[in-house]
Amino acid sequence: MLIRTEAPADILTIDSLLRQTFPTSSEAKLVRSLRENSRFTLSLVACSDEGEVIGHVLFTPVTIDGDDLGWQGLAPVAVKEEYRGQGIAEALIRSGLDSLYEFGYSACFVLGSPHYYSRLGFQDGAPMGLVSIYNVMPEYQVGAFQALALADGAFDGQAGLVEYSPEFNAI
Repeated sequence: MLIRTEAPADILTIDSLLRQTFPTSSEAKLVRSLRENSRFTLSLVACSDEGEVIGHVLFTPVTIDGDDLGWQGLAPVAVKEEYRGQGIAEALIRSGLDSLYEFGYSACFVLGSPHYYSRLGFQDGAPMGLVSIYNVMPEYQVGAFQALALADGAFDGQAGLVEYSPEFNAI
């Protein structure tokens, strides 16, 4: 498996993968909108040994109380059904987090399963004073909004509302 930055030729394949992975087309529309508005920082794909795109992860800027601190949000992540359970999503996420750190980004956030993301180092953001509009939505379990410091002291003296790009409000 090869993990690399998305290329223009991957755009339609990523769209198709997202439409196959999620129950609605919302995530595919979100990624398309983020791409059209240049609101993503890093988009990675995982390719099979034959060169087929089998996974995708996207990282986008987030703000805290409207301030840009160089923090990122992870969403969405997708893997073709027949390749799931092989660690591809985790490899994509770890590769992305490593790249973000190398680029100088200091923190990353995700909305997802605490059980899954805690093994990647993410922690519930609420006890740190880092909240999201998703903290109060009943469809999300307690602790689903999670934070990961990529650099020492990333959260020192920081607390407030972490907001994703406006495109996320459309899903």
